[in-house]
Formats: sequence, structure tokens, C-alpha cells
Amino acid sequence: MNESKASHSTPAEKDLLWEDIRHLGRILGQVIREQEGDDVFNLVENARRAAFQLHRGTAEVEELTSLFRDIDPEEANPVIRAFTHFALLANLAEDLHEELGIEARLDAGEPPADSTLEATWQKLRDAHVPSNRLCELMDNIEVVPVLTAHPTETRRRTVFDVQKHITKAMRRRHEIIALPVNARTADKLAEIDADIRRRILTLWQTALIRMNRPDIRDEVEVGLRYYQLSLLEAVPRLNRDVVKHVRELGGEKVPAKPTIRMGSWIGGDHDGNPYVTEETLRYASDRAAGTILRHYLSELHILERELSLSDRLTKVTVDLVSLASRGQNDVPNRADEPYRRAIHGIRGRVAATAISLFGHSVVEGDWSGFEPYSCAEDLLSDLSVVDTSLRASHDDLIADHRLRDLIAAVEVFGFHLYSVDIRQNSDSHEEILTELFAAAGVTANYAALGEDAKVALLTAELQSSRPLVPARADLSEPTTRELGIMRAAAESVRKYGFQAVPHCIISMCTSVSDLLEPMILLKEVGLIHPQDGRPEGSIDVIPLFETIEDLQAGALVLKDAWAIPAYRSYVASRGDLQEVMLGYSDSNKDGGYFAANWALYDAELAIVAAAKDADIRLRLFHGRGGTVGRGGGPSYDAILAQPSGAVQGSVRITEQGEIISAKYGHPASARRNLAALVSATIESTLLDVEGLDDPARANQIMAEISELSREAYASLMHEDPGFIDFFKSSTPVDEIGSLNIGSRPTSRKQTKTISDLRAIPWVLSWSQQRSMVPGWFGVGSALQQWIGEDPDGSRLAELRQLNEDWPFFNSVLSNMAQVMSKADMNLARAYAQLCQDKEDGERIHSVIRDEFELTREMFLKVTGYDSLLDDNPLLRRSVDMRFPYLMPLNVIQLEMLRRFRAGDNRDKVRRGIQLTMNGLATALRNSG
Repeated sequence: MNESKASHSTPAEKDLLWEDIRHLGRILGQVIREQEGDDVFNLVENARRAAFQLHRGTAEVEELTSLFRDIDPEEANPVIRAFTHFALLANLAEDLHEELGIEARLDAGEPPADSTLEATWQKLRDAHVPSNRLCELMDNIEVVPVLTAHPTETRRRTVFDVQKHITKAMRRRHEIIALPVNARTADKLAEIDADIRRRILTLWQTALIRMNRPDIRDEVEVGLRYYQLSLLEAVPRLNRDVVKHVRELGGEKVPAKPTIRMGSWIGGDHDGNPYVTEETLRYASDRAAGTILRHYLSELHILERELSLSDRLTKVTVDLVSLASRGQNDVPNRADEPYRRAIHGIRGRVAATAISLFGHSVVEGDWSGFEPYSCAEDLLSDLSVVDTSLRASHDDLIADHRLRDLIAAVEVFGFHLYSVDIRQNSDSHEEILTELFAAAGVTANYAALGEDAKVALLTAELQSSRPLVPARADLSEPTTRELGIMRAAAESVRKYGFQAVPHCIISMCTSVSDLLEPMILLKEVGLIHPQDGRPEGSIDVIPLFETIEDLQAGALVLKDAWAIPAYRSYVASRGDLQEVMLGYSDSNKDGGYFAANWALYDAELAIVAAAKDADIRLRLFHGRGGTVGRGGGPSYDAILAQPSGAVQGSVRITEQGEIISAKYGHPASARRNLAALVSATIESTLLDVEGLDDPARANQIMAEISELSREAYASLMHEDPGFIDFFKSSTPVDEIGSLNIGSRPTSRKQTKTISDLRAIPWVLSWSQQRSMVPGWFGVGSALQQWIGEDPDGSRLAELRQLNEDWPFFNSVLSNMAQVMSKADMNLARAYAQLCQDKEDGERIHSVIRDEFELTREMFLKVTGYDSLLDDNPLLRRSVDMRFPYLMPLNVIQLEMLRRFRAGDNRDKVRRGIQLTMNGLATALRNSG
């Protein structure tokens, strides 16, 4: 389910959804009884009833935990799978009903909802946006979802296939139920139910997760699966629609540029991940290229069959005749079918391209007579010849079908499919250059130099064409690996074009030298090269500001970098575009939810102003996780909540975890979620969405609340001596690392402070434990302290007005309420009892529980709502209907954790913990 506030459900829709969930649950129950017997079925039913009683407040946690105390792990396994499968089916039903609800409202002629392109076009018409602004928008537009790996999103292809088939079956079921009953209705419904039952039976007997730890190749394959499921279809069509509608508003002079492009971190993100190597980057790039070339071949094969037009019946252009003559398809009965011959020739060249890259095993048939394309632009040129000829003979209807989709696909996907980012942290770059500079005799200890000396040395190296790495140098493993990754990036660019690897991201970028250091390594492999003494290249160098202090210093780092002629000229060579990445995760760990959000907003204000002063166009890359604690939440609202000038027609944003499946698992949901990104980007660029009468006062209020929130957060997370032990004991953070979940280590080093932890396990641990601390802690205390006594109610009134007028503040509170609605303090208390120091466990849990209650109280006071989800009926419906089904998974996980920590290291105990983690992540949908 996309947790947007744009859609609302009627009581009738809610009843239909509940009936669908119960119907799928009944079929699942039949399968469980048949496969596992009455004892397991009864245990599942008893757990379900107890969970709902607990949810309604008519039972205690102990009544549920008693069902699984001392249960044999073997017996617990089918119960875990039962509730995991139910979560999967409930997700499926919710997604289907969201689609059906949208379709029903469109059929009824209701106005398009916010976050849809239809609503955006109307807003632009109402605002009378001039044509030159639309042209400027389309010159700069670039909206890029960047898919990243996630430890709990390792679903099998079989599971995806089952979900797809059950969704289709449920759609058919709805269509039949909506028709008048006839003599065959019951038989049709029984046939559909039999199909669903067969699929669920397959699901029941398929392991949800593989036995071995997923490696990066597995993660690459999972990421590529979404292209087959939705993105190959949704992205090109959406791009076509955007151009069409913007041209309707601004005229034919509006540039026809693709809006959505796709990115990936999988295989290239080596920040603290020793398993990322030149082989993984090469694999990610090659598999992406192979996927898109096979797609082109498939579409061309169909197109060749479809374009049977005879030149005896229609006119063709001279260019088309020439293209057909090179098609090497001299079958006599195709002598009068130039389009077929032309497409055959294009298909032959694409096949030859694939063979030249990957060998004969990837393509069937003999294509030896064809010349490979040197680049995707040449393929596009040939397709354009076909398109032009069709339009010249008034065959636009034919041209606007499969051919237009294929052209749109080549425009955006090229031969690379997606752009792989390479990312490494600044400390690693410094260590590598220290070794290289010493080996080359440049300086004995680069790391010991002061900042000014480092910058002077780096700037000189950037302007030198001399290779840095000595021939046959005996280099350390980290340096050899880093240079290998850079070489693989350069190889991908040579094979698939500059869009294959167009970004290099520097994590923990705190200085100008941090920004310049990777440029030396990129120069070494040819991705940057001196031109007349100044560096040029095909790759953007992107600082990532992550901690609160780094965010606060970000604008100054950029100003200092732009003041260096060599770096400024490099930015000029990249079209005067500077991309900056903002990290939500480490700032949240550092200062808490509210402080992190304000630090990001405040940093954007400063960076926007600095870029404007330097006459540099800015593109922000938001490193958002699926969960609110990592910057997640509805993407439409998040983009609209950016400061004025922060979205200049372009934005990149990470997508990860279970949220990828929810957004991109089906063409309709992919279209809707991509459209929301585009809508928000266009509206933020062209319309006044901020709505503040006194921005300075609003900023002052946020800064004050932020500091109060940070103090409340630090008092527990950084200052309480018992907190680290509480965190490690009351959450499964250590088990995340030890149970082969994900390819990446959970921490950079031994965990002594929360800064040592990676963001995903930090947030994932709290979500499994169900207190969801990263998404709200400290906000209640801050709001209460800021409002103070407030005898005349003026301070509360100010906050209420800001919530009404300001997308930033509204989205911060709304996202917080979303994550709080998924918390369960009763379950969190049960996890706290895992602590060896019982007194500390109870004390710290009490602090968390009291802050939770205070935060809820203050949220309701500021918003005027009666509940956390008054503004989000879809999520409220979800929480009411299916969140009780999560409780048994939590309770079983608690029991398995207790045994595991007591020394029961049996595989079935470990597997039980892993399965419950996966099941909870599936049900929560944005766990980390």
C-alpha cells in the first residue's frame, strides 16, 4: 500500500476490502489445515483470536505469549509462515482495492486527486504558467528513483509470480460479483477460488527466503525483477505522457526530453561493504544491459510481425527504403513490405550488439551478417526513420503504438537500463590516496597534511595528465579493490555510454579535500581527464552530507570548493550543475527525528542560497529509506515540503526495502508512484507551494523546537549509560548481523555507540521491536517545552497555523503519526524484558513509553485531530484490519530470541528468528 494521504476509502470500500482479506484468509486456512493438520490450524486460529483481543484492549500480552512459550521451533515454523503469508495476502488485497478505488473515482468523474499528473496539469492551467517557464522546466527536468538493496527484501521470484496471479484472479472475482447472478456465476467463482487455492498451496510449499546469505548478485537480480514487473512498461509511457501534456500547455517548442530515469546503488555502493568489487559492478552493469537489449529484441520481433504495410498501398520515405535495403531480409513475399525489412535489419543490429557484448549464448539465430550498433543513439536514429515514414503517410495511429513506446524506451534506457552510482566514504579515499601518493613519491604522508596543503596538492594533480599509480606497484587490498571498482566503472561507460556510471558519491563528506580526493582516482581510470590544464569528465562528483554537523557545514564546503578554479571549471564542464546528496539516516541517529528533519531543511536553505550566489544549478539527491526514521513517507508530500528553490526541475531519491515492492511490483502502482514523483517535482518547480507569510519566524520556531528535541533525544541515546546495552538486548540488532540477512555488514565496527551502526539495522531493529523510536522520539518533549505555559494560547496557535500552511511542518507531523500508528508499546515492553539488567530494561522502556504518550498528546493538540491517523484513512484502515496479525510474529520472535541468547543455536531457532524478521518486514512494508 502506498501510504499517501491522497486517497480515501468509503465505508462500502472498507467492507469489500475486509471481505477480500477474510476470503483469502479462509483459503489460506484451508491450505494450512490440509497441509499441516488440525493442531497447527487450531494454534493459528487461537493466536489470531488472542491477537485481536489484545488489539481491542480486552486481553493482555501474556495471553498471547502463553500460546508459544516453550513451543518446539519446528512447530512454530508453520505458524510463522501462516501469519507471514497472511500479511502478504492482506498487502495484495489492499493494493488491489487502492487500484479499484482510484478507478471507481475516475469512472465517477471525480476531480483528480493530489499527487496525480491530471491534478498537476489542472494546477498549471489555473496558474497560467507561461510557456517559457515550461520550456525551462523540460530543459532541466530529471526525476530519478534510485533502487538500493535491503536485507529483508529478498523475496523469491515464485512469490512475486504468485502475488501477480492471485491479484489477477481477485480482479476477475470482483468483475463477476459485480454482474447479475446467472446460472454459471457459482461455477466461475469456484473456478477462480480453485486457482487462488492452487497458488496459495504453491506459496505454502515454497521457502520464503533462501537458505544461503544473499550476495550482491542476488540483490542485483531482485532489483532487475522490477523492470520486468513494471518499469520497462511504466517509465517510457509516463515520459511520453509528460511531454504530450506539457506541450499541450506550452506549445510544440517545449523540449521532448525524458522525465523519469532510473538509477541503482546495487553493485556499486561500496561504502563499508567489502563484498562490492569490480566484479559486482561489472555484473550489475552487464546484467542491466542484457536485460534492456533482450527487451528491445522482443519488442522488435513483435513489431516486425505487426508492420505488414505494403508499399503498393502506402507511400514510404526514401530513408525508409534505404533502411529496408540494409535489412538483409530478401524473402520474396516481403519484397513489398519495407517496414518489416527495415525492422528486421534493426533487430539484426541489436542482436549483433548483444552478441558483441555477451557472446552468442544470449541471442538465438544467426545474426553474423549484421553490424553492431556503436551506441544507443544510432539505434534511436534508425527507429526515428521508421517513425518519420509512418507519419509522412498519415499512419500516426500505428506510429503511436508499439514503435513510439520502443523509441521512448531507448531514449531513457539506452544500452545501460539504469545508472549505477559508485559510493565510498571519505576516510577510505584518504587512506587510498595516502598509499598512492607515497608509492608515487608525491608526498610521504598525505593524511598528515593540513586541509590547505591537501587541497593544493589535489588541485595540482587534477590538472596533471601524469598517471599516479606506479607500474607494477605492490598495493594493499583496499587500494587494489578501490581502483578495480573505478576501472570497472570506466569500462561500463565505454561499453554502454556515459549514463552507465554517471555519479560518484562521497559519504561523510566534511571538507573540500573530501570532495576532491575521488576525482584523483577517477582521473586515474579516465573518467576525468585534464583538458588544457583543467579537469573535465563524464561523471558528477557528489558530496553526501549526513550528520547534523555536516549538514550545517555543507553550504560552506561547497562555497569553498566552487572558489577553486579547477573544481569550478569541472562543474562548468558538467553543465554548471552541482548535485548534492542529503542523508536522512545518520542525521536521524545523530539527533533524532525532528532535529534531523530540520537540519536537512535548514541545510537546503543554505545550499540553495550558495548555489544561487555562485550561479550554479542545483540538483538534490535525497537518501531516504522506506521508513520515516530514515526520511521515508509519501514522496509527493516530501518533495513539496522542500524549501523554495531546492527543486529546480530535478530530483533524485533512493527507494529501498519493502517499499520497492509496494511501489513497483505492478505496472499500475509503478505508474501511480512515478507520477507522484513527477507531479511533486513539477509543482515544486513552477508553483508557490510553501504558503508562509513570515518564513523567518517559521524558521526560528523550527530551530528552537529542533534544539529542544535534540536535547531530549540525546538525554537517552547518547547520555544514558544503560542505553546501548538496552538497545542491543531489547532489539534483534545483533541477530540481524549473525543470521545472514543481507549482503552488507550491520556496522562499520564493534558497536559501542549508535554512530557505529548502519542506518538500516538501526531502524530495522526498532521496527521489529515495535517501538519505532527513530520516527518520533523527542518530539513530544520539544513541543511541550516550546509551547510552555502559554496562558493566551498564542504559541499553540502559531504551531497550528504552521501545520495548516507549511508543507514542511505538516509532513513532519504527518509522517511521525504514520510511524507511531505502527508502534505497540505492550509488545515493546515484552522485548524490554529480554534485557539482562531488568531494572535498566524497565526504566528505559518507561522513558520510551512516557515520551510516546506525550508525543501522541502533543500531536493531537497541535493538529486538532482525534487520532493519529485522522488525515490518513487508508493507513488507519490497514492498522485496524491487519496489524493484529503481526502480534503472533512478534511473540514467536521473542521466544526464539530468548532461546538463541540462552545458547540454543539450532538451525531451526535461527531460522525462526530470520523468518519472523522477514514476516514483520513484509507486513510493516517500510521497516528500514
